[in-house]
Amino acid sequence: MANEIVEITREGWGKRLGNAFGGIVFGLVMTVVAFPLLFWNEGRAVKRYQTLDEGAGIVISVGADRVDLAFEGKLVHVTGNAHVSGVVTDDQFGVSAEAIKLKREVEMFQWVEEQKTETRNKLGGGTEKVTTTSYDQRWSSSLRKSGQFKDAVGHRNPDSMPFTSEEIRADAVNLGVFTLPEFFVSQIRGDTPITIDSLDGLPEAIRPQAKLLDGGVFLGKDPALPEVGDVRVRFSAVMPSDISVVAKQTGDTFAKYHTAAGGDLEILAMGMQSAEAMFEAEETSNKMLTWILRAVGFFLMGIGLSLVARPLKVMADVLPIAGRVVGAGVGFFAFALAAIGSSVTIAAAWIFYRPLIGTAVLVITGLVGFWLIKRLRKAKPPELDLSMPADAPPPLA
Repeated sequence: MANEIVEITREGWGKRLGNAFGGIVFGLVMTVVAFPLLFWNEGRAVKRYQTLDEGAGIVISVGADRVDLAFEGKLVHVTGNAHVSGVVTDDQFGVSAEAIKLKREVEMFQWVEEQKTETRNKLGGGTEKVTTTSYDQRWSSSLRKSGQFKDAVGHRNPDSMPFTSEEIRADAVNLGVFTLPEFFVSQIRGDTPITIDSLDGLPEAIRPQAKLLDGGVFLGKDPALPEVGDVRVRFSAVMPSDISVVAKQTGDTFAKYHTAAGGDLEILAMGMQSAEAMFEAEETSNKMLTWILRAVGFFLMGIGLSLVARPLKVMADVLPIAGRVVGAGVGFFAFALAAIGSSVTIAAAWIFYRPLIGTAVLVITGLVGFWLIKRLRKAKPPELDLSMPADAPPPLA
C-alpha cells in the first residue's frame, strides 16, 4: 500500500496539435454560449430593477398582530418574530429543540484521494506531465467511493454512510398571526449549535457505541484515534428570531407578488428592517449578480477564443520560450476581443431594453476598439541599424 503515487506521462507535439485543433469546436461553443448569456443577463437585470422599483412604490407596511382584509392581495411589508409552537425532533438520535429548523451534520472518517498535476513543455513541442496521487485519512461529510480510486488496495472506505445529514423543519412557522409559506421558511438562517452533554436520550441501538465528542456524538472505538468508518454527528438549530418580509397578503399567509413589470416579489430579511432598507438591499444584490454574470460571460468568451487560437500556441511550442511568448499574445488578444464582444453584446441588450443607455455604451465601446486598432497599426518592430559608425576602426585585413 502506497499513500503516494507518482506517474509521468509524455505527449508528443503531433498529438498535442491534434488535440488543440479538436478543442476549436469546444471553444466555438463556449464563445457562442457567452453571447446569449450576456444578453439574457441584461434583460434579467432590467426586469428585476423594474420589479423592485414598482414594488417599492406600492408596498404597504402592516402589523403582524392581525389579518386586515383590506390588504388582501396587496404587496405588504411585515416585521416580527418568527416563532413555532412545539418542538422538532430527530428521531434517529432523539434530539429535540423548539426551533424553526433542526440540522444534523454527519461526517465519516475516510480515505480521501487527491491529485496534483504539473505540466512541463519540452524542446520539440512535446509535454511531460507529472501526476501525484496522494491518500490521506480525514473527516468528510460526503461518501468517498474508494472503488473509483487509482489505488484502492489498502484505501477501502465503507460502501455507504450509516447516517446522513438532514434538516428537519417545524410543521408551522408563524409571524404574528400569519403562517409563513415554505419559500420563506427556507430562507430563515442563523444556526445555533446544540450541545449534546448526555447519551441517555440516544436510541438503544446506537447508545453502546456512542461517545461524547466536542458537543456532539462519536460512533466508534476511540475519539482520539478515529478509524476509517467511524462517524461523528453534530447538531444545530435555527431558533425563533426577528424577521422582515415583503410579499402578497393571501388570507393569513403570504404568496409571491407578481408585478406589472413581469417579475415576482417575495423578500425576506433577518432582523427588523424597514421596507425601504429591504428594497435597497435587493437592488444592491441585483447589481452584484449582474456584474458576476457579466464576468462569467466575459471569461467564457475569453477562454473560448483562447481555445480557438490554441493551435498557434502549440505550433510555437517547438521552442518552449517561443510558445510562452505566443501563448501570452494569444491570451491577450483573446480576452481583448472578449472584452469588445461582451461590451457590444451588453450594449445591444441595453439598446433592446433601454435604448438611450445602450447607444451610449455602444459608442464608447466603438471608440475604445478604434483606439486599440489604431495603436496596433502604429506598433512596428524596431529596425536594426547595421551601419558602421564613422569612428569605428577599419576591419582587419
